[in-house]
Amino acid sequence: MIRRLTALIVAALFLGLAGTGPAQAAGYRYWSFWDRDGDRWVYATEGPSTARPADGAVQGFRFAVSEDSRDASRPRGAASFEAICARTPARDGMKRVALVVDFGTPADAPSGETPPPARTACARVRQDATTAEALASTAKPLRYDPNALLCAISGYPESGCGDQVTTTDKDNASTEPSASSASSADENSGPSVGVYAGGALVAALAAAAVWQARRRRNV
Repeated sequence: MIRRLTALIVAALFLGLAGTGPAQAAGYRYWSFWDRDGDRWVYATEGPSTARPADGAVQGFRFAVSEDSRDASRPRGAASFEAICARTPARDGMKRVALVVDFGTPADAPSGETPPPARTACARVRQDATTAEALASTAKPLRYDPNALLCAISGYPESGCGDQVTTTDKDNASTEPSASSASSADENSGPSVGVYAGGALVAALAAAAVWQARRRRNV
């Protein structure tokens, strides 16, 4: 009986410690899509294949490792329509869309790839063109997956599409997390439920072992 209780204690301790390990899934490596609203970037509410920007719009793309839209990294650099489209004159029946394409940092890059320098472009396209069409006119080749998820701009990255990134990988990536994700990290930094549950179980089993030993001596 004592041996069986000892084995249960060891097992409970192991399970409690196992519960303290970090989750492996930390985020995804992908192209995020943004709209420029005044002097700030706002995460787009629809994809580039359906968005139809107005003449004079500024839109951006950023390749990075992110958990979701709340901690997604924004495009860097200048984002003025006047500056980006200064050398692209207006034309009847056409619209101009300023594009900012940020290929991210080396830390965000897939293994063996180097991100190109960030670039801007002024796309002059027909009035009903989508953002995807504007991007295709200035940053080919583009690559999409079967669900119309944008996988590559100007051929970068060469492979992969929205790949999941492990905790270890993300520790080496500069993703500029938002305050919400930092707050979440603080909330999760304390002891896990597994530690408390495992400790309680160990204490209960230890008490049972002591009681059983005393009972044997008194028999």
